[in-house]
Amino acid sequence: MSEITFLHPGFFWLLLLLPLAVGWHFLKRKQQSATLRISSVQGFKAAPSLKAKLRPALFIIRLLAMACMIVALARPRTADVSSKAGSVNGIDIVLAADVSSSMLARDLKPNRFEALKKTAAAFVHARTNDRIGLVLYAAEAYTKIPVTSDKQLVKQAIESIEFDNLMIKDGTAIGTGLATAVNRLKESKAKSRIIILMTDGVNNGGSIEPKTAAAIAKEFGLKVYTIGIGTNGNAEFPWEVDPFSGEIIYRMAPVKIDEQLLEEIASDTGGKYFRATDNNRLAEIYKEIDKLETSEIPELKYFNYEEKFRIFVWAALGLLVLEAVLRRTLYRSFI
Repeated sequence: MSEITFLHPGFFWLLLLLPLAVGWHFLKRKQQSATLRISSVQGFKAAPSLKAKLRPALFIIRLLAMACMIVALARPRTADVSSKAGSVNGIDIVLAADVSSSMLARDLKPNRFEALKKTAAAFVHARTNDRIGLVLYAAEAYTKIPVTSDKQLVKQAIESIEFDNLMIKDGTAIGTGLATAVNRLKESKAKSRIIILMTDGVNNGGSIEPKTAAAIAKEFGLKVYTIGIGTNGNAEFPWEVDPFSGEIIYRMAPVKIDEQLLEEIASDTGGKYFRATDNNRLAEIYKEIDKLETSEIPELKYFNYEEKFRIFVWAALGLLVLEAVLRRTLYRSFI
């Protein structure tokens, strides 16, 4: 139940008039009835009737009517309070994902691509007030989705990520991927702008050095979080395609991630480096980034008031009418 508040509580001071009215009533009550002087009332002695005993009720009714009018003047009301986000100082984010063939490795289940898609989609779903874009890179890079507030579009793009050597040349061009992400954010007017760079290998392609791309990101005030995807030791990597069945043949191979480079990129831009060795760790990394980069959302409160003074006005009018009717009917002889 909503709490009752009063718009003009100062009117309650008028309630002090009620004790004064009671005092005045008792002082003047003898003057309200006509008197008759006789030598003896011996023949008139009788028990007071119920009608006479209830006569003070007329004054009580009037007092109640006055109290109701005072409460009505104080404007009682209830308020339903609802909160709503005001102007949002959101964050512009670009996910730069490595889509080289090594992302088919099975050290994350069922493979690195699927683990990445699941956790990245959950991250996008949680960032309700931010704009997000998607850049994919292998030996080359391209923008899959520009920075947008359409979360459904971004999630669909993430879910469609796969290795396609017809679309993009295989390899790992970390610098090119980072530079493409920087290009998507450099004109952004958002208060905070970040890049989440994900790779599972060593830079071996592209025309832009990763350190150069990191320097450009720093110049534009962009923060880069880097994620190295892959277990420690060996993992099942795609080796070749069976010419008869068309299925990928896997072989065990050592996991190679240039962690020093990723740490330097993150450090130079004010970000942080993470290593995702399994599905759970990858999910934890996204949750940690989600906590580190929070949007400023001022809260606006909306009050929906429901006035309650009318019931007291009607009660006062009803009591006054009742008193008037009783004085002119049942108690007419007393006036």
